[in-house]
Amino acid sequence: MTTQKVLVTGASGLIGGLIVEHLAGKYDFSALNRRPVEGIPCTQADISDLDAILPAFEDVDMVVHMANYIDDVFDWEKHLSAGIIGTRNVFEAARIHGVSRVVYGSTGDTQTGYEYDKSLPYGHIGAGKYDDVPDVWPMITHLDPVRPKSVYGACKVFGEALARYYSDVFDMSIPCIRLGAVSPANRPTQRRQVMSYLSHRDCVAVVDKCLQAPPSLKFDIFRATSNNKYRWIDIEHTKDVLGWEPQDSADEFEIDDEGGWHQVYSAQMDRTALGIERSDD
Repeated sequence: MTTQKVLVTGASGLIGGLIVEHLAGKYDFSALNRRPVEGIPCTQADISDLDAILPAFEDVDMVVHMANYIDDVFDWEKHLSAGIIGTRNVFEAARIHGVSRVVYGSTGDTQTGYEYDKSLPYGHIGAGKYDDVPDVWPMITHLDPVRPKSVYGACKVFGEALARYYSDVFDMSIPCIRLGAVSPANRPTQRRQVMSYLSHRDCVAVVDKCLQAPPSLKFDIFRATSNNKYRWIDIEHTKDVLGWEPQDSADEFEIDDEGGWHQVYSAQMDRTALGIERSDD
């Protein structure tokens, strides 16, 4: 059986790098990146330049689109270039070259604006005010209205809408993953990540499930966080459709008096599997 050729945009970033590292034996990877990527063929170009990126899509079976600007979630000009123009260019280059599937890396920030609603418990959960949180709360699903609280999240909403358009009009398969909080340290680094933490292992697994999904999967939105006690994002749809089962949880860590996060000992926990460390280059 021929190994499928997969182009990863943003392969020098944290998530792109994890995908290439941990799925290297399963796919034949190449990269589209502004900086060189060692170990796999790499086209160096900015995704805001359609003509420059087109060669990267030749003879490619699938694309994982993770390239984006994340340094300032409110910088409109940077997000316009990378998140809107760049995402359109990736979809268009894939269409031109007949790529069968693009896995789009979206974000949980498409709905984090629900934390502003004082009639809901999500703001208290994000702030770590658990005494003000009821025992049970309603889960926000992929079918609930989008509610971003940053320019970054709003641009990802546009990317999802564009994915729907390319899927409907050009019959492309574009699953969108609303990724939780993935950190270089592979653990929560802020109090609010108790709800949104997504481990390296769970992140790579959900991307792999999207790549392996049957051709009949054209467009869908999948929420992805690890099995966190205080999550308010529903992941049942992702589990049901993709067969994805998160293995990790923010509950395996605790915060100390100085604000640092440390792993909690558990006899059932595979500590070596949770120990992936990678710097975002």
